Amino acid sequence: MYAITGSAWYLGLVGLAQFLPMFLLTLAVGHVADRYDRRAVARTCQTIEGAAAVLLAFGSYSGWLNRESMLAIMCVVGAARAFEYPTMHALVPNVVPADFLSRAVAWSASANQTATIIGPAIGGLLYAVSVTTVYSTVAALFLGSSIFIYLIRIERTPPKREPISIKSLFAGITYINNNPVILGAISLDLFAVLLGGATALLPVYARDILVTGPWGLGLLRSAPAAGALVMSLYLARNPLRHRVGHIMFASVAVFGVATIVFAVSRSFMLSLGALIILGAADVISVVIRSSLVQIETPDEMRGRVSAVNSMFIGTSNQLGEFESGATAALIGTVPAVMFGGIGTLVVVLLWIRLFPNLFHIDSLKKSDAARPHEVLNSEADIGR
Repeated sequence: MYAITGSAWYLGLVGLAQFLPMFLLTLAVGHVADRYDRRAVARTCQTIEGAAAVLLAFGSYSGWLNRESMLAIMCVVGAARAFEYPTMHALVPNVVPADFLSRAVAWSASANQTATIIGPAIGGLLYAVSVTTVYSTVAALFLGSSIFIYLIRIERTPPKREPISIKSLFAGITYINNNPVILGAISLDLFAVLLGGATALLPVYARDILVTGPWGLGLLRSAPAAGALVMSLYLARNPLRHRVGHIMFASVAVFGVATIVFAVSRSFMLSLGALIILGAADVISVVIRSSLVQIETPDEMRGRVSAVNSMFIGTSNQLGEFESGATAALIGTVPAVMFGGIGTLVVVLLWIRLFPNLFHIDSLKKSDAARPHEVLNSEADIGR
């Protein structure tokens, strides 16, 4: 897009074109993930994304690709991802036994972080050949992924196809609202990411505060992913067994402290270390939160709950970057990042008081978590 337009505004529109479908389709995608074969839904999404990459490859090769057509294709990709992410999250507990779920989440996180580090480098090398090569490779990977999803075999009782209603569409939100454990876990992540958006201001730190070049900015950008990768690999081999509630809140607190250290640092190495710790602390929270949400949600509700969770995560990332930029423009870059770190610590203390059941969870087993959602004593109450 930047090669076509030379405009940062259109780069932003690419992100917006992918975000809006996810936001607008939240209720629908969760319902689809709960009513239909999740493998078929995920496979269809991967195929659509692969077809979109084929269009981009053909358009760039033949020369008809312009900003309007690219944005339209990105909207289609965004819609496919809106269905894909919640469905894939809801599918994991059908494939992995509950006792191994936290390990599976950790391995998934390590794979994502590896892709975050290696993917842009490979993409840059392919782009040096041609942009068509990039899109063609992406298309092949998407289509290959859809084949692998087809090969997944699970035993799951087909869900009951009940008529779509307003109540069933909002069942995911209702379920989360009536389950303090899930509500606390999702909202803790939402506000932590919303306030702790230090990475959005990395270009400012690299140029004006740490006075480093593009190589330094590249290292700063990769530092959180490197920390997250190391920690996720550790958690995959050494799953958390006890006091997971305490550990989750402690990890978010460490995230806040690391943000504050990064805010005040004038040393490149100290800033790099703070970002590595920030990424490692964040992935601990992600693994625990994701595992809790899946364990505490019945299978027939996982699609709708995962859809709401994905919407919150996407919104917090987008709004977190906006909050960091807006606050930096008002009070300055360093105070803005410090405000985010301190705000994260305040949220941790407040959430411990608001969600004591979440704080006192001992292990990632359903029986160890308080389950206030049992007050929903009929299937109709949760909109099955």
